Amino acid sequence: MSAVDASLDRPVDPGRCTGARTRICVVGAGGWGEQHARACAARPDVELAGIFSRTLARASARASVYGGRPYDDLDAMIEHERPDLVMVSLPNREHFAPTLRLLQRGCHVVVEKPLVFDCAEADVLVEEASRRGLFAAINFNHRYARPIVLAREAIAAGRIGRPVFATWRFGGEGGRCDRHDNLIETQCHGFDQLEDLCGPISSVMAQMREDPSKGPSTMAIALGFKSGAVGALVGSYDASYAHPGAHRLEICGDAGRVIVDDTVRRFTCHRHGSDLGEVWEAGYFDDGGRSFHQTFDRHLAAILAAFRAGEAPPIPICAGRRALHLAEASIRSGRDGVRVAV
Repeated sequence: MSAVDASLDRPVDPGRCTGARTRICVVGAGGWGEQHARACAARPDVELAGIFSRTLARASARASVYGGRPYDDLDAMIEHERPDLVMVSLPNREHFAPTLRLLQRGCHVVVEKPLVFDCAEADVLVEEASRRGLFAAINFNHRYARPIVLAREAIAAGRIGRPVFATWRFGGEGGRCDRHDNLIETQCHGFDQLEDLCGPISSVMAQMREDPSKGPSTMAIALGFKSGAVGALVGSYDASYAHPGAHRLEICGDAGRVIVDDTVRRFTCHRHGSDLGEVWEAGYFDDGGRSFHQTFDRHLAAILAAFRAGEAPPIPICAGRRALHLAEASIRSGRDGVRVAV
């Protein structure tokens, strides 16, 4: 047995980055794994140390573009590279075992959404990270879109008064939903955004459309908020992301309303009783403002600032657990035809 093999069950040092550059490894060489690698490689304060894929050829191809050493052995990568932070971007249903292994090795992590597909597994990850005192974040990158930031600022400043109702609609192409994939892996953004902007959701009541070839691919969920506000979430894998208005968020307060169109496209704010409104759209040269992918770059900047300062993640993995809890409550509601308190 090699020295590397003999040490695989020894936790790495969970101390945070002390060097000028943060050493990061990326687990996953798929579509969003590329965004992780791209964003890391673009930062002068980050060293992309390693890229893991279950297929070495895929890891090698990704590393040839963005740097780092390719691996198809997760433990070997951690042992050889000793990263400060590991970013997990694997297929949606395959987050649990690798993330748990990384936490057991003492690694600080950033996990793509959804955290997992089962609340019991989510509890294991949250508890493991907490018990070891590890930095564990989830990538709800929608929060870092400029229109969402403006909506959060407007609500916090009291410009629309107290939220009265909120609606979220998000739909596009999707595959099978036999495990409520759309609700768990895509509408998690909706649950997270609505709670971030309007406070805790207190109850859900769901209707599900069962497609014979897909499963429950479209849903409408009535929401109650702890504040007394009400809301609705509509999500679908039977639509198209090519359609204008694939995403729309509206929050109406007792003094005004804010609207976000297509996450990064447009923000509007209107005061009650006024014909005039305020609009933000990315300017001619503001490619970053109109780029959905660069919402992750802005989240990564916030993650690194918190990580280096010894602070909690801007969006901890318990937020992923919360979104999953709301999804599971919605599944029970749709199945049983009842309102479910959360």
